[in-house]
Amino acid sequence: MAGTGTRADPWQLTTANGGSQYQMWRDETADPPALACQVGGTQLRYHLRAIDDLHAWLRAQGDWVPLGGADEQKPAAEASVEAWGRSEANPVGGWYGTKKGLRGRFGVYLPPLLEALGLAELEHNPKNNRMRAR
Repeated sequence: MAGTGTRADPWQLTTANGGSQYQMWRDETADPPALACQVGGTQLRYHLRAIDDLHAWLRAQGDWVPLGGADEQKPAAEASVEAWGRSEANPVGGWYGTKKGLRGRFGVYLPPLLEALGLAELEHNPKNNRMRAR
């Protein structure tokens, strides 16, 4: 994986379907500590703990889980990574996204990062991709 995950040297990632490239980096100075995701001119931010929390949840699932990526304004597919990233039952008690209006797409941008970090396996089909913990 290209990049070290800092603002000066962000991770260079591609969505599971190969359709978009984007950058992510850790921002430990943010409150709460954040994972910044730059997609073109748009910056999304997620709780930094999402990396470890998502990996732990995937391990607990024990099998493939659909990604289910969706914008904040759209419903998330049931039992998907996206649904878990919004669920009141997750460790942060709701959205991992921290910028209202840009809190969705958790199931689009986090899975490739976990794959690149060696924490998960990810399918790379045109649609309906899934992931599981390593």
